[in-house]
Amino acid sequence: MKHLSHALWLLSALLVLCGCGGGGGKTSVALSSPPSDPPAQGLNAAGNWQFSATSTGGKPPTTIAGSITQSGVSVSGAVHLDGSNCFDHMSTIGLTGTVNGSDISFTSTSSDGQVITFTGTIGNDAVNGTDSAFNGTYTIKGGCANGDQGSVTGIRVPFIGNTWNGTFTTSKQETFDATGSEAESSTPSPAGSFGITGTATFGLSCFSSGTITPGTFPSASFIIGTSVALGIVTDNGTITFLGTLNPDRSEIRGAYSVVGGTCDDTGTAVLTVSSPWDY
Repeated sequence: MKHLSHALWLLSALLVLCGCGGGGGKTSVALSSPPSDPPAQGLNAAGNWQFSATSTGGKPPTTIAGSITQSGVSVSGAVHLDGSNCFDHMSTIGLTGTVNGSDISFTSTSSDGQVITFTGTIGNDAVNGTDSAFNGTYTIKGGCANGDQGSVTGIRVPFIGNTWNGTFTTSKQETFDATGSEAESSTPSPAGSFGITGTATFGLSCFSSGTITPGTFPSASFIIGTSVALGIVTDNGTITFLGTLNPDRSEIRGAYSVVGGTCDDTGTAVLTVSSPWDY
């Protein structure tokens, strides 16, 4: 027992000595903070997106369309703004941000001194229950739109593919039919668009078939948001079509023109899918 008591006394003495400096002053002990939890792997935000921004300051509604890519919790994007008096629709605006669970945030590159910040959540509660939806807010600092802020909603547009049937109406109100197939690239261009390839067959004597050639915004063929541009090279001129994918994804409505052949004309067209869109 004496040996045990002596050992405990020595241990206590050592602890006291360790807490004192050589000059008798107290030695402070720095306590490190526990590491913060890393961002949680969030929902997959990658894809082709269409956003609608509503200003609380009375500025015109703005459409934002483009691509988002994701690596782990890091996200980046390339978008175009349409409807704003302060942004050029042709200019590509880069986005960088993070996703944490269902929370997501972006900051844009500067465009004429304007920097946009988006903050919100994503989920699987879009129109048909299978697309990711975004709900959040935005703020703008600097430049023409400095101080503007408001709400943003958006949906991820599913890949378009498979076959379609089309009805074209000429400027003389004559109609002709077309059928075709198309496929969307899985990789976005630096401008935020996704190239489209495919073929088309026409019930018209002027041209019988054509090839949908891939492009990048603003040159057809591509999709960005819900805007679809097709460049169809036929044996008698090139058909250029620009349309909008309906919210229910059932059809694309727009206008077309034919140049470079003997049947140059303009008109409208409706492309209706004959099988479901790829999701």
